[in-house]
Amino acid sequence: MNQNEKPFQFIAWIATSILILAAVLASFVPALEYHHWAFIIANSLWVIVGFLWKENTLIVLNAGLTIIYVLGLIL
Repeated sequence: MNQNEKPFQFIAWIATSILILAAVLASFVPALEYHHWAFIIANSLWVIVGFLWKENTLIVLNAGLTIIYVLGLIL
C-alpha cells in the first residue's frame, strides 16, 4: 500500500466506477431505469467505505442518498 493510499481503496474505486456508469445510464438511456439500481449499489458501497475509513460524512451522505433512491423505487 502506498503512503497516500487508504485501506480498501479498491472498493472506493469500484463504487466510483459504478456511480459514473449510473450517471451515464441516467443521462443517455433513462427509459431502462437500471440507473436506479446502479445508484443504490454505488452509494451502498460508499457507506461501507465510510465505515471502513471511519468517515462519518461519507456514511451520512451516501446512506441518505441510498434511502432516497430506494424510496424513489418504492413510490
